Amino acid sequence: MTRSDNATPHAAHVYDRGVRQTIPFYETIHAETLNLVKTIRPDVACWLDTGCGTGFLVSQALPIFPHTRFIVADPSEGMLQQARRRLAGQEQRVQFLPPVDSQGLLVYRGQFSLQVITAILCHHYQSLEARRQSLYACRELLEQDGALVVVENISPDSEQGTQIGLDRWQRFQLEQGRSEADVAEHLARFNTRFFPISVHEHVDLLRQAGFRVVELFWYAQMQAGFYALK
Repeated sequence: MTRSDNATPHAAHVYDRGVRQTIPFYETIHAETLNLVKTIRPDVACWLDTGCGTGFLVSQALPIFPHTRFIVADPSEGMLQQARRRLAGQEQRVQFLPPVDSQGLLVYRGQFSLQVITAILCHHYQSLEARRQSLYACRELLEQDGALVVVENISPDSEQGTQIGLDRWQRFQLEQGRSEADVAEHLARFNTRFFPISVHEHVDLLRQAGFRVVELFWYAQMQAGFYALK
């Protein structure tokens, strides 16, 4: 496995290929996120993507939301470098923040007028308390009626369900051409390097953060997507 320069198991320069071999429905997750935003905030003027990775979501959103300004953030400088390459030529519409995780975004409170924040496959690397702080920071940055969209690895409700989910995840990765050793190493990260929580716990955390509407909008295998309205 390539040594990583970020919280994921994939180094930034090979992340785009590696993540598609690791996360089922990776392209669908992003398409569903964009479809959701088109429904709930089609008029979005300013959109922050935290945990932006290599900038894939923003690259897909730019032509769909031609009047939107994007702000991108990630704690990994390696990821930000890849995102800058992908989004080169879009400097008038895309602003890059220095390396920062979602908790750290609170220092920007009052500096942006945000209608949408997306956090795709990034908060599950945090402890439960850090996740609470991240959700609170996102809520504080949003305008009233603004939307937070979160997609995460999740934990099923039972031990047997978890094992079935891990078995399916293992088979998916092997079918994508990953080696048995790399797949075993990735699955060993479950609850050791990333910390999934259940769908119900996600909903509860978002409500505790003060969002007035919290809904599940997508769920497949061991990934789920939620939206929350301020």
